[in-house]
Amino acid sequence: MNLNTNSSKKILFLYAELAQYFISCVNSLKENYDVEIHIVRWEVNEHAPFNFHVTDGIIIDNRGNFNRSSLLDLALNFDPDLIFCSGWMDKDYLKVCKEFRDKIPIVVGMDNQWDGGIKQQLARLVSDWTVQKWFSHAWVAGGPQKEYALKLGFDESHILEGVYSADYTYFAEQFGNTIASKENELPHRFLYVGRYIERKGIEDLWEAFSKLCEETETDWELWCCGTGPLEEAAAQHPQIKHCGFVQPKEMEKVITETSVFVLPSHKEPWGVVVHEFAAAGYSLICSDQIGAATQFLEEGENGYHFEARNSENLKEQMKKIISKSDEALVKMGKKSFEIASRNTPSIWANKLMDITKEIERE
Repeated sequence: MNLNTNSSKKILFLYAELAQYFISCVNSLKENYDVEIHIVRWEVNEHAPFNFHVTDGIIIDNRGNFNRSSLLDLALNFDPDLIFCSGWMDKDYLKVCKEFRDKIPIVVGMDNQWDGGIKQQLARLVSDWTVQKWFSHAWVAGGPQKEYALKLGFDESHILEGVYSADYTYFAEQFGNTIASKENELPHRFLYVGRYIERKGIEDLWEAFSKLCEETETDWELWCCGTGPLEEAAAQHPQIKHCGFVQPKEMEKVITETSVFVLPSHKEPWGVVVHEFAAAGYSLICSDQIGAATQFLEEGENGYHFEARNSENLKEQMKKIISKSDEALVKMGKKSFEIASRNTPSIWANKLMDITKEIERE
């Protein structure tokens, strides 16, 4: 059992696909604590080809470079004080977790909400021989995921919330950079950021916005940033603009020229992008299937919910937005910014390090 009594710690991350928000959290961890960080990650998704800025001293390896034996050797040689695993979909990751389970904290990230389906019921029934053999702690996205973790047998004292945080500093800076101009003249543009796939509900959004323009004479536009299989079928409308894939650090121009964020997903266990644009000071419209909306959207205060897959309901919520004064929408955006501070990369880093301190006390 490693768990050094001095301040230096070693943390091994066994991760799926990296995203900028995760890198921001790990960077904060490295910058604020005396830690060695080693990340093993899956290959980059071709529809989300992010470029990342990683703080010096963080080691990142591609998962494809390891088989089960060599991955276990890497972990044993690194001798971590804590392992964070981003789920239980990778059997080789689980082998490593099981090897260290009774020696150090093994934290699993969870974003699945409890739905009571057959697969989840089976997972609950066999958790003593699976999940509980692999992990000591569950770090969940929010309240809807905590329910699932409890049913899987995690003690409430070993469940943390807030496993996902936006790159808060970056998006909060965008709020600071744009709020004066938006108070002067609010851009009448909705914004969607995400993949062009059916599950994201983007076709519902195109349909709702097109109908809105047919029924109401409006200067509002819809800007969509992303790529994916539905690009060829993308709605062609004079008030819909397709921006393609935009790197997170190149969002400044888009943020300057848009004001209301829409996420119409049919199913979205969490959705960090909601946190991102709340921090940037946007009014929000989210389907009722988005986990992050439970934390960052307060109905009528900074945005509106609508029924997933219901483009008519979505259209009505967009109509509520365009009927409001610019002053009222700016106020809603400021409320989003206030709510977004509930989680940040520094809060995330503190929670992770608190686990090692908790184990030391035990």
